[in-house]
Amino acid sequence: MHADDFKTILATLPPTDHLEAIVLLGPDGEPVARLDNQPGTAGSVRVYHALVEAFGHIDRKAARKGLVLYAEHTEDARRNPGRHPNIDRLLSIAEGAAPGLRVRLVLKG
Repeated sequence: MHADDFKTILATLPPTDHLEAIVLLGPDGEPVARLDNQPGTAGSVRVYHALVEAFGHIDRKAARKGLVLYAEHTEDARRNPGRHPNIDRLLSIAEGAAPGLRVRLVLKG
């Protein structure tokens, strides 16, 4: 394991124990996706939450940072479109093919 693998990076990101989910909002303010804080998507919740903490929203700059955070999974997503939809979304934003997103945090309780 080297310093830039996803599992190592994930451990450095802010905790998300207080979140039930993250709702991604399109330019019109309507929800476009929901990332539930559960096995299978908890890592993505952690990445997107870190981006919101740092940038306030998901724009091209935030998306590029997210692709770095996803580490080896980003390259897998590039090779296998559709396998990692949360990374695919960041790739589209980073490349200017999709608009940025606003984010709504859904707190537990």
